[in-house]
Amino acid sequence: MQIIDAHVHPFVTPEQRMGRHSGFVTDMDYFVEDLQRAGITHCCGSVIERLNVSSWEDVRRLNDQALEIGERYPDFYTPGFHIHPAFPVESCEEIERMSAKGVKLIGELVWYMMGWEQYADPRLREAFELAAQKGMTVNIHPSTYEDMDRFAEQNPNLDIIVAHPRDGADYEDNLRRLRKFDHVYLDLSGTGLFRYGMLRRALDTVGSEKLLFGTDYPICNPGMYVEAVLFEQTTDQELENIFEKNAERLITKKETV
Repeated sequence: MQIIDAHVHPFVTPEQRMGRHSGFVTDMDYFVEDLQRAGITHCCGSVIERLNVSSWEDVRRLNDQALEIGERYPDFYTPGFHIHPAFPVESCEEIERMSAKGVKLIGELVWYMMGWEQYADPRLREAFELAAQKGMTVNIHPSTYEDMDRFAEQNPNLDIIVAHPRDGADYEDNLRRLRKFDHVYLDLSGTGLFRYGMLRRALDTVGSEKLLFGTDYPICNPGMYVEAVLFEQTTDQELENIFEKNAERLITKKETV
């Protein structure tokens, strides 16, 4: 079985290396070797950086870096790219450019890192409609309950992955959203899996087809996330969906049998 990590953040510069304590992750060779050491066979995600975006070139630079990393590790990394509500025309052009290159993942989009507030921003309606037409999937960092629901309602043809299970009321809201919207999914990165039984609860509530494995590496320890999934009471089919099949269907767009 493959283990596809649907949520990582590769980097080019030290400023882009996420993680308060991960300074020892010195470069992308280490990045790849570390994930492989955890048993991960492929990873997906965006290059992120805290920006006060003043021009489209600030956004495109991150996307170009993700493409460059993808070219360097074509069998291991699937790029994710950014769009931005301050640049709706350029965002649509970027979707066309990435589609031509075979890139199907938008995000993880992290609104607070890029100087915007909501995914249901009307300036991005056309871009997300175009993304749906291109068969793309978007991964979003959580915003407000209302914004994520409105975003899902506005984009019924767009596959949406919400990042991070979180805990308490936030986790309950995630499960509610997965039940309500057929096109909304959840990746298991970040906070959540340290609560024993949370994964089994999600499996019993929404099913394994709604969940994707993710780590948020290098912020989080990838080995802990692999073992957290393996330690729960799951069937072989549930594990296969979480670790491999759902990501193939939604992100890498590989045909599954």
